[in-house]
Amino acid sequence: MSRMPVFNSPLLLGFDQFERVLDRISKASADGYPPYNIEQVGENGLRITLAVAGFSLDDLVVATEDNQLTVRGRQAEEVEGRIFLHRGIAARQFQRSFVLAEGIEVFGAHLDNGLLHIDLMRPQPESRVRTIKIEGGQTGNRKAGVKKDAKTIDVETV
Repeated sequence: MSRMPVFNSPLLLGFDQFERVLDRISKASADGYPPYNIEQVGENGLRITLAVAGFSLDDLVVATEDNQLTVRGRQAEEVEGRIFLHRGIAARQFQRSFVLAEGIEVFGAHLDNGLLHIDLMRPQPESRVRTIKIEGGQTGNRKAGVKKDAKTIDVETV
């Protein structure tokens, strides 16, 4: 099933990045392996937990590129001479991607009892307060202008 190109209209210029993100999301959500949870831990913290039973630390890679978090898993080659009567534990490689919102940073990752926990932090936005200087002047026609070298707005008489 292919996705209808929503942003192909000539009136919607500059939305290429959004289309690429939507393509990545649709490709990543097609496969349900490995299963994962996303939970909020604390006021500004998130945790992604992936079920990666059978994978060791050396088999897993967690990486970020731009605003995309990618988790890859590839198990080492099987030891020869093992004969399986039933093989129900997945031993396939995987790649799971998550698109992160602007400003979210990966804080750390740890493997515990077959679960890979990836901790994310959303930094607290800084409050920016700026005071604008008000200057007195003569009444009459006034034109607002901005000085390039100052942070205040000047009112000039025309």
